[in-house]
Amino acid sequence: MYDLVIIGSGPAGLSAAVYAKRAGMETLVIEKSAMSGGQVLTTYEVDNYLGLSGINGFDLGMKFREHADKMGVEFLETEVVSVKEIVQIERNLSSDFEYQAELVACGGERRRTYAVVTEKGEFETKTVLAATGAVHAKLGVPGEEELAGMGVSYCATCDGAFFRNRTVAVVGGGDVAVEDAIFLARTSKKVYLIHRRDEFRAAKILQEKVKEFPNVEILWNTVVEEIIGEGQVEKVRIRNVASKESEEIEMDGVFIAVGIHPNTRLFRNLVECDEKGYIVAGEDGATSAPGIFAAGDVRTKPLRQIVTAVADGANAIAGIQNYYISC
Repeated sequence: MYDLVIIGSGPAGLSAAVYAKRAGMETLVIEKSAMSGGQVLTTYEVDNYLGLSGINGFDLGMKFREHADKMGVEFLETEVVSVKEIVQIERNLSSDFEYQAELVACGGERRRTYAVVTEKGEFETKTVLAATGAVHAKLGVPGEEELAGMGVSYCATCDGAFFRNRTVAVVGGGDVAVEDAIFLARTSKKVYLIHRRDEFRAAKILQEKVKEFPNVEILWNTVVEEIIGEGQVEKVRIRNVASKESEEIEMDGVFIAVGIHPNTRLFRNLVECDEKGYIVAGEDGATSAPGIFAAGDVRTKPLRQIVTAVADGANAIAGIQNYYISC
């Protein structure tokens, strides 16, 4: 029986693991990949993590894991198949009002634990932390994978500073894409906003705002066919879907904002998720299911960055400690 099983070992999961060990919790971290670190491992350079400006993303991920290892965190490399609720009826003969209130807060007159089922066995735990992250939707065009981290980015707020006074493109037509174009337009020399349709899906106020920037050029009915460069983005081949004509535009960076998919498959039948699939959880990480918490990119939040994921991990452990006190 574990006090806590953490699923995922990106910045949120590793931060939570360190704080859990400091709190004396019997903790297991389950990671399906061969390395911990999550998306940060594929980031060429991290320029906005306090005190470690310019560190390579892989090195930062390794530092996070080393810290957890030094704390004696137990890791298991395997795939989680499912998370199941185990319910035991509480034999409560007390009529004490406060005791009854505590039971309600913990899910009613019953004690909950969870079975985390993996390819290497089943592990029972009092609490579960979902730190499974999210993945960015890809264009699936030549050059995208090869130049990821070398001009191809999925986060304007993370990498925009590297493209000051340079030419960039944003691909997409939703709120995130238009917000990214506005963000980049403040510092970049030129921003191409590439959208495959003839109108945006973004909120009207954002559409009006982006059109105020003279250095933003909107390319309607246009798709990216290829991202070109030798070790760095140099240009993009685009095609107009109406005229069928293709052309190449020189640029220094491409920001892809065509969607994010939270990794919530394991939890969708256990906790409340929003319309986009993110786990609904506040700053304390608590979800709609007593004993299940969420941290990092997988939960509902306005900003998804390394620093906010690390903070989420710490906050979730504080939330779990409060859960133990009340239950």
